[in-house]
Amino acid sequence: MIGDVRKVQAQRRRKRIKSIAQFAALSALLIIFTGTTNNSAPAGPETATRGPASVADLAAQLQGAVVNISTEQIFKGVQNMPAPPQQGAPSEDFFEDFLDRPQRGGDGAKRVSSLGSGFVIDPKGYIVTNNHVIEGADDIYVNFTDGTKLKVVEVVGKDIKIDLALLRVEPKKPLTAVPFGDSGRIRVGDWVMAIGNPFGLGGSVTVGILSATRRDINAGPYDEFLQTDAAINRGNSGGPLFSMNGEVVGVNTAIISPTGGSIGIGFAVPSNTVAQVVAQLRKYGETRRGWLGVRIQTVGDDIAESVGLPLTGGALIASVTPEGPAAKAGIKVGDIILNFDGLDVTELRGLPRIVAQTEVGKQVEIKLWREGERKTLKARIERLDEGEVVPKVKKSEVKPNAQYVMGLALSPMTDELRSRFDIDKSINGLVVTEVDPASEAGDKSIKPGDVILEVTNEKVVTPQDFAKRVRQLKELKRKTALLLLADAGGSMNFVAVPITK
Repeated sequence: MIGDVRKVQAQRRRKRIKSIAQFAALSALLIIFTGTTNNSAPAGPETATRGPASVADLAAQLQGAVVNISTEQIFKGVQNMPAPPQQGAPSEDFFEDFLDRPQRGGDGAKRVSSLGSGFVIDPKGYIVTNNHVIEGADDIYVNFTDGTKLKVVEVVGKDIKIDLALLRVEPKKPLTAVPFGDSGRIRVGDWVMAIGNPFGLGGSVTVGILSATRRDINAGPYDEFLQTDAAINRGNSGGPLFSMNGEVVGVNTAIISPTGGSIGIGFAVPSNTVAQVVAQLRKYGETRRGWLGVRIQTVGDDIAESVGLPLTGGALIASVTPEGPAAKAGIKVGDIILNFDGLDVTELRGLPRIVAQTEVGKQVEIKLWREGERKTLKARIERLDEGEVVPKVKKSEVKPNAQYVMGLALSPMTDELRSRFDIDKSINGLVVTEVDPASEAGDKSIKPGDVILEVTNEKVVTPQDFAKRVRQLKELKRKTALLLLADAGGSMNFVAVPITK
């Protein structure tokens, strides 16, 4: 009996040894394929999401260049003074600027304070911040991490459209400065670090990633924001967004937040834009933007098809300013700009930004699409008049009339029609007297009183001209007709209307 028990125990020991040997062999095989052992964590998404091991050394190196901006604005003789309007861009309700505005008190003269951030770009005392941080201030002070406080002796310049300001202080010793990096090279997913003064607490560091680039948040005409989830809040406005190389890649300017605090959607002006603006402010005390002298509109699928362009994108020229740079270069209404000074124009809003950033007086090469062919022209950029105002469109009330062609009632220009629709004397073409709201043209916002100047690059003055051109387009198997329209005031734009069979 005892012998049988011992025999069973021996068999069990052999089975355990065999299982251990199989487990060891399997573990060795796993090590060969994964390169890991039981003593180390496997590489994978869990490791990748942990971020940089530490930014302590980098933060210590950079914090001395990041400053707190405090301002004071004096209101005299007002007992029940309303709160000052929130300034800066953008202005929508769900956007918040980052200004801390402490409570006001006292009688008679009242002093309103605000807090923001900024950073030193030159040891001699030049500091960058947002314009809305210092807008309307009577006194501006710069507070450094070592406790030094300096009064701003000069607002070197401001750019309201980009929301930037360049300040100057007079330090007793050289300041710690930080360089601009190339925001064009930073990629979505790269780690970034924000340093600023959230809620007036003092220098604070947060880390996140770059969430997106080229964001348009309707803050201004040249929007191209970087988006980040690095926590930025009130008081961070004007502070720097750093790459992991310690270079400034953006200036924190706006957030989306229903609460006023960070929800992980913050926006920064790209450093490439900031560096250019700052250079001009230092040199001229103002921003000098380039001007081409055109009015443009989007090239959608319908317009691209109507002119035979094999792809969408670019900027369609709706009008050309007489004697402007574009007119002098030979650019015409109907041209589609595809490339400006070596940069592809992939969307409408890209061209104004590229032109604005071009040095005044520079001769640039412009590649465009005209009547089914690619052409290259050269233009010398002039300076944009920042006071330029776009004329308002006049509206007219009209009476029904005539027969429909493609949903449009058309008539040659007459004195009666010019008077009825208040059409400028300089405009000549085919007058739209009525629009069938159920037609394709009715869906394209064409309205009575508009004047058709061209149909796919051919001038028209009579309904017969219009019908002939449409027949030609059908023979060419075009699906749309590209109409060049002028409103009563002379503003022009293109509309692609599907050709009905």
